[in-house]
Amino acid sequence: MSQSKEWKILAGMAGVFAVFYLAPLGHPRVEGAVTEALALTQWYAREHVILCLLPAFWIAGAIGTFVSQQSVMRYFGPDAPKATSYGVASVSGTILAVCSCTVLPLFSGIYRMGAGLGPAVAFLYSGPAINALAIILTAKVLGLQLGVARAVGAVVFSVVIGVIMHLLFRREERAKAAKIAELPESAPPRPLWQTSVFFGLMVGVLVFANWGHSDRPDDFFARVHVAKWWITSGLAVLLGLVLWRWLKLAPMRLAAIAAGAALTAALAPGHPTLAVLVSVAGLAWATAGQPGEAGEWFSQSWDNAKQIFPLLIGGVLVAGLLLGRPGHEGLVPNEWIARSVGGNSLAANAFSAVAGALMYFATLTEVPILQGLIGSGMGTGPALALLLAGPALSLPSMIVINSVIGPKKTAAYVGLVVVLSTLVGWGYGEIAG
Repeated sequence: MSQSKEWKILAGMAGVFAVFYLAPLGHPRVEGAVTEALALTQWYAREHVILCLLPAFWIAGAIGTFVSQQSVMRYFGPDAPKATSYGVASVSGTILAVCSCTVLPLFSGIYRMGAGLGPAVAFLYSGPAINALAIILTAKVLGLQLGVARAVGAVVFSVVIGVIMHLLFRREERAKAAKIAELPESAPPRPLWQTSVFFGLMVGVLVFANWGHSDRPDDFFARVHVAKWWITSGLAVLLGLVLWRWLKLAPMRLAAIAAGAALTAALAPGHPTLAVLVSVAGLAWATAGQPGEAGEWFSQSWDNAKQIFPLLIGGVLVAGLLLGRPGHEGLVPNEWIARSVGGNSLAANAFSAVAGALMYFATLTEVPILQGLIGSGMGTGPALALLLAGPALSLPSMIVINSVIGPKKTAAYVGLVVVLSTLVGWGYGEIAG
C-alpha cells in the first residue's frame, strides 16, 4: 500500500476521532440536530423504505435479469434514436411519481444494462421532478404561473442535462457502447408483450401503493387514493399469476404469500404497509436459491439493495443532522436559509438551488415547505430554483449516484442541476417580477 494512501487513512481516522472527542454534545443545537437526524431517518424508514425502495429494488433486479443489454442499447444506448430515448426518459416522472431516492435503483439498473449516460440521466432527473400530482399541487397552492414554470422547466431540464452529460462524456460512452456491442446477442426468453406486462404490473404496484392524498375529495387523484389499496392488491394478484405461469414459481409458495398478506391486512387494517412488507419478504422466500430466472432475479435485487440501502440511510442521517426535518432545525438554522433567499439576486437563486440540492424532499413535501418560505419573504425566482433542484437531488441521492457513475460524472450532474436551476430561477424572477 502506498504511503500517500496510508496518510489518507490516518487523516480519516484522526478526523473521526476529533469529531467524537470535540463534539459539544451538551449544546442545545447539537443535541437537537442529533435528534433531528434520528427522527428524519426513522420517518424515512417508516414512510419510504417498504413502499418505495423495496419495490424499486425488485424492479431494478428484474431489469438486470429479464431485459437484454441489446434491448436497452436499442432504445436507450448512445446510438439509439434521440427522440425516442430522451422523449421516454423525460416524461417518465409523470408515471412513476417517485422521490429522488426511490428512482436510484431504477437508474442504476438501466445504466448498468447499457443505457447511454444521457438518457439515463434524463430519467434520473425526470423521475422525481415531473410528478404530475406535485405539479398540480404547486399550481393550486403556489399559483398557476409557478406550477406551469415548474412543469415546463422540469421537462426541458431533463433533456438538456441529459444531452450535456452525453456530450461531456461522449468518448467514454462510445467505448462503453463498443464493449457491449461485442457481446453475443441472446434470444429473449419470452415474447416482448409478456415482459412488458410483467414490468407494467410491478410499476403499477409501486405507483398505486405510493399514490398521494389530494385535498379535494371530488377530483381524480382523491378518488384513486380512496381505492389505492384495492388497486394495488389487484395488481399484486395479477403479478402472482404472472410469476406462476411465466417464471414457474411454486404455486403453493405464492398462495402462502397471498394468504400471509391477506391475514396481515385483516389483523392490522390501519397499517397496509405491513401487508406489503409480508409480500416482499414472501417474494424473497419464494425466489432465493431457486434455479434459473427466479434465483437470478433475487440475486440482482439483493445486490442492488446491498449497494444502495446503506448509502441512502447514511445520507438521510447526515441530511437530518445538517438541515433537520421540514419545520425543524438541524445544525443549520432555518432563519439563515429564509434570510438568504429573499429578492431575486443571483446569489439568492444560487443559495436556493444549493439548499434544495442538499435537502431531502419526499414527494409533495416541497410545496408546503416553499409555502412557508414564500410567506417568510422568499422571492419567486429562488422558489422556482428550489423546485427545479430540490425534488431531483438530495444529499443521500448524491452519495448513491457517485457509487454508480463515479465522482466526475456525479459532480457534473449536480453542477448542471444547480447552475441551470439558478439561471432559470433568476430569469423567471426577472420576468415574473
